[in-house]
Amino acid sequence: MSDSTPRKKLTLKKSAVPSPDTRDSDAPRKRSGARARNAAQLQREREKQLAQPVSAPTPAPARSSRRRPEAPARTRVTSEQAHVTSEQGSSEDKPIVLRRSAGKRSGHHRSNETFQVFAPCPLGLEEALHAELEALGYQNLRKGRAGCHFETDWSGVLRANLYSRLATRVLVRVAHARVHTEDDVLELARQTAWERWFGPEQTLRVDTSAVRSPMKSLQYCNLRAKDGICDRLRELEGARPDIDTVRPDARVHLFLDETTATLYLDTTGESLFKRGWRLDKGEAPLRENLAAGLLALSDWDPAAPLLDPFCGSGTLLIEAAWVALGVPPGIWRPFGFERLRDHDARHWRDIKDDARQRISARLDAPLIGVDLDPRVVEAARANSERAMLSPDTIRFEVGDARQVQPDCEPGWIVTNPPYGERMPGDDTFWPQWAENLKRHYAGWSVNIITSDLELPSKLRLKPRRRHPVFNGALECRLFSFEMVHKSYRS
Repeated sequence: MSDSTPRKKLTLKKSAVPSPDTRDSDAPRKRSGARARNAAQLQREREKQLAQPVSAPTPAPARSSRRRPEAPARTRVTSEQAHVTSEQGSSEDKPIVLRRSAGKRSGHHRSNETFQVFAPCPLGLEEALHAELEALGYQNLRKGRAGCHFETDWSGVLRANLYSRLATRVLVRVAHARVHTEDDVLELARQTAWERWFGPEQTLRVDTSAVRSPMKSLQYCNLRAKDGICDRLRELEGARPDIDTVRPDARVHLFLDETTATLYLDTTGESLFKRGWRLDKGEAPLRENLAAGLLALSDWDPAAPLLDPFCGSGTLLIEAAWVALGVPPGIWRPFGFERLRDHDARHWRDIKDDARQRISARLDAPLIGVDLDPRVVEAARANSERAMLSPDTIRFEVGDARQVQPDCEPGWIVTNPPYGERMPGDDTFWPQWAENLKRHYAGWSVNIITSDLELPSKLRLKPRRRHPVFNGALECRLFSFEMVHKSYRS
């Protein structure tokens, strides 16, 4: 970047920060049963129980057919939850249960604990997520399927939610054991100390995923896990939490493989890719963590120019701006751990204050977005404003990728061009764009995500690298090309 390039400023617009109440107003929370109990009485009962050591609960009594009806918890089998399970050993024959300590509860008691954590991510970003977590200082990292395992204290759990650009969730493992039947899942859930995390006064959602599990019904396993959680809380505290599948206070994830079950406490809430700024979307928007992953896989240097000639709603460029400025992706959104018991709001505020002090006020290189549709360009500008970026941080323009020429030094092109049904039936489009790249983008690194595996031949370019990635359920490739000076040599 030349010395004459004007510095960009980040304008933090407090009025544009979406409030937690307006982010998710799909449905009012369901409150019955536990909500109707007298709060003071419930607290006295809980403190009385906490003053005594917790022994293993007795086997569940025979179930009555008079159980009150509940909305079934939704079961989702998604790639973000599937992962490689922990090493097999004799310890798997017994559940790993975290017991609460006797006496007065305090959020500070977690500071001395080490937690086993799994951070799921889009398939294909495991290596990039591993590198990100390593850069953030996490220990004992291990790549799994669609995610990474690591160990950290409770502050590290909060920081992972705040800082990770690539993870989808941050899941804390609370129980793990061999299971043979659905009733084993029920008993594992009953033996787990949920009372240290949430109680009847909070709403609950349980999700289940599996890889090669012999269980006949994941929905029934989901129901058994939910029943085990609710039965334990009813036995200890006299009431069951209500089920809320839309915006629950507490989320639990059950993962099943060939022989074991693992129960996770979801500390995230809404998925981490929901940064809180995107309301206007293009026809095929990238999720924010996938966009950040493409920047990482492309080896983009934040000190170099970045151009997206098919910018759509601006996701790639907004993610790039936050990377270059050091804006933590979770700085302006709520998290699930804030609604758990013993949440230390002051400690969390200190972590965020420290993060805000590290945000830079200027960019070192231009970020440029181009799209053929003026309405999409306006939507990108609106998204950029909601992301707390000043109007001149990203330069959005209406233009045709086949004709746009760079007005800055060589840098990176990272883009999600139209493909499949979004691609107009014009066989000349790709050769014309490739010709523009060869003529005017010498020295640039061109990185394209597409589900069309024949795209390199259509561009008549040979990719230097290709990364398999998934855009949702759609299998794609990130093709990387180096544009050589004077001519393109395969």
